[in-house]
Amino acid sequence: MSVELKLSRSNRIYRPSEALEGKIVFKTQSSIYHYGIRLTVKGSVNLQVRGGSAGVVESFYGVIKPIPIVNRITEIKSSGKIGLGTSEIPFSLKLREQEGNLERFYETFHGANISIQYLVTVDIPRGYLHKSLSATTEFIVESDKADLPQRPLSPEMVIFYITQDTQRHSLLHELKSGGFRVTGKISTQCSLSGTISGELTVEASAVPIQAIDIQLFRVESILLGEKIVTETSLIQTTQIADGDVCRCLTLPIYVILPRLLTCPTTLAGPFSIEFKVAIVISFQSELSKLHKKSDLKTPRLWMAMETLPLELVRAK
Repeated sequence: MSVELKLSRSNRIYRPSEALEGKIVFKTQSSIYHYGIRLTVKGSVNLQVRGGSAGVVESFYGVIKPIPIVNRITEIKSSGKIGLGTSEIPFSLKLREQEGNLERFYETFHGANISIQYLVTVDIPRGYLHKSLSATTEFIVESDKADLPQRPLSPEMVIFYITQDTQRHSLLHELKSGGFRVTGKISTQCSLSGTISGELTVEASAVPIQAIDIQLFRVESILLGEKIVTETSLIQTTQIADGDVCRCLTLPIYVILPRLLTCPTTLAGPFSIEFKVAIVISFQSELSKLHKKSDLKTPRLWMAMETLPLELVRAK
């Protein structure tokens, strides 16, 4: 015998104002008696501090107490029998209990230290002499359309400039003495389904440029006592120039956001999910051959970069 939960939507995406719908599918080789069929919908924010990120003291905390979002139990059927063969029981549950309810549903997210998850579980107790039946499946929560900004989202352009004097790490002597200057503008607010756009101009450089890349980072932060623990993950690297770039040549910046970005910028109490965009310039150097070309996250002697906060929103 088996029990399975099948949701009405193949992508399993629902909004807080909508009903979670589906069916409970039973497959049995004989009729069975049960003491009720109950559905439980649970949602929570789970905060986990990893030893490598938090250090020795914080690693003792392990997992911080989860933040509950929703916890609702609904009886679908009272005691009775399930017949031989395949049986289906439909269900429909409102995620928000009332229209005026102030429950805050964060969007589903699975990161390094933060996980926002929603589960629906069916439980069928069968008494002391028989094993209870249960099944669990995850569903995805996105923001209500009424809470989303109207399209098109006006891009917020930020002007940047990158020189030897804006870098906080050590540079090659010829870069420090000869100097370089790269200017441009880039959008720092955009839709999850949109693009990061802008332009960049190499005005001067004492050393030939090897490549220019645009990097996208996700930053997860947890408030632990009086300390903020942060985990930064590189999501995507897009190269916009390869080889020496002529001076005064303006390059377009056009980065398509990856589909794995399923959560917008979130700032809520003891946790936050933020994003950053970095313009990384790699100069030609024999030293660069000793390191992985893909390792752009760590500042090197032959690299210059500018990192800006990026606000990602879900639009209609």
